[in-house]
Amino acid sequence: MSTAETDVNKSAGDAIERVIEAKMKDLGDFTVRRTLPSRERQRVGPFIFFDHMGPAEFPSGSGVAVRPHPHIGLATVTYLFEGEIVHRDSLGYVQSILPGAVNLMTAGRGIVHSERSPEELMASGSRLHGLQTWLAVPTDLEEAEPAFDHYPAADIPVVRLPGTTLSVLAGSAYSETSPVRTSSETLYLAADMEHGAALEIPELAAERAIYLADGSVSVDGRKLNVGDMAVLAEAAVVTVAASEDAKIMILGGAPLEGERHIFWNLVSSSRERIEKAKDDWRNDRFDKVPGETEFIPLPD
Repeated sequence: MSTAETDVNKSAGDAIERVIEAKMKDLGDFTVRRTLPSRERQRVGPFIFFDHMGPAEFPSGSGVAVRPHPHIGLATVTYLFEGEIVHRDSLGYVQSILPGAVNLMTAGRGIVHSERSPEELMASGSRLHGLQTWLAVPTDLEEAEPAFDHYPAADIPVVRLPGTTLSVLAGSAYSETSPVRTSSETLYLAADMEHGAALEIPELAAERAIYLADGSVSVDGRKLNVGDMAVLAEAAVVTVAASEDAKIMILGGAPLEGERHIFWNLVSSSRERIEKAKDDWRNDRFDKVPGETEFIPLPD
């Protein structure tokens, strides 16, 4: 699938700024749909990277096996609809990520982590469906100490509306506030919509987008395909209508100041800082993930 960003036709009025169509990326173990960053839009609020994993089927003897790799200057957020991933990092954390939980890793000046299917699922085979997103952080926090936080599904507020069950993963919406601590104003919601349901999305943040992860919906009459991200115009109030059971994500927040540069898994407001991180990884100066000896080499 090719990346395309199109201005919305007049039938959608002025509510949608553009629709970003995902680009397929082969990660070796599985394929993801990537909508951010894109050619014309790097960020929505603090969201600077948006990968949709699966649904993927792993036969017996296979699974997710992402070897240790570094991050700087961002926070990763992992959220699963289905399956399980074991997170390990250079701070010593080992955490199973289950559906509905929010896994937040703040890279700061530098962290290394791996992501793998648990051994029992590698043996039996499994399914995986979920999202990994990155949040850019304010420039004064880019060199903060790395940190790790995990929020089980039971801690995430749930809002029940007619035909829609909505989880408040970050920020405040629909009279609920998430316990997930972010470094800037962030909005992240997961909504399961029944066939025929309608959800009004008010002005919850300065920048907002709607991503279709499964099923079929329209936004103010504009049909989305799975993998489409509709970036909303500022202050627009829109209605999402589900023409079949659907999963959508609502994301955004306050825009961050300044430019961000991206190379591989490294994000910074400074090109020189990225070059230093590249050199540090190339020369084995990042901390290690305890118990792991594999690593992903720096790409060319």
